[in-house]
Amino acid sequence: MADHTEEFLQLAAEAKTRIQQVSPEAALQLTQEGAVLLDVRESEEFAQGHLEGATNLSRGALAEQIEGTVPDKSTPIVCYCAGGNRGALAADTLQNLGYTNVVSIEGGLKAFPLDH
Repeated sequence: MADHTEEFLQLAAEAKTRIQQVSPEAALQLTQEGAVLLDVRESEEFAQGHLEGATNLSRGALAEQIEGTVPDKSTPIVCYCAGGNRGALAADTLQNLGYTNVVSIEGGLKAFPLDH
């Protein structure tokens, strides 16, 4: 994956101040309790490996397609990406769209032990 621009990193940093980030362990607990696990990476990245039970909806398609995937805006959603930035931006977008129970995995997929 290409390095992120300064502007992108600034947007992600700002988003992280507005959302709740959780540890990988807390994220797994939430999904075991019924939260939707949303992988917001591109489909090519998802195909190379993802968390078990995850639904792939890239950040670029999120605003247009989320209602078809998660119609109830109170449904718990756990967003993640590779390193935590796109996941944070996705969680922020979902909150702006009226979703009320959204978190992002701090550190993204890279924060998980290799056995996941």
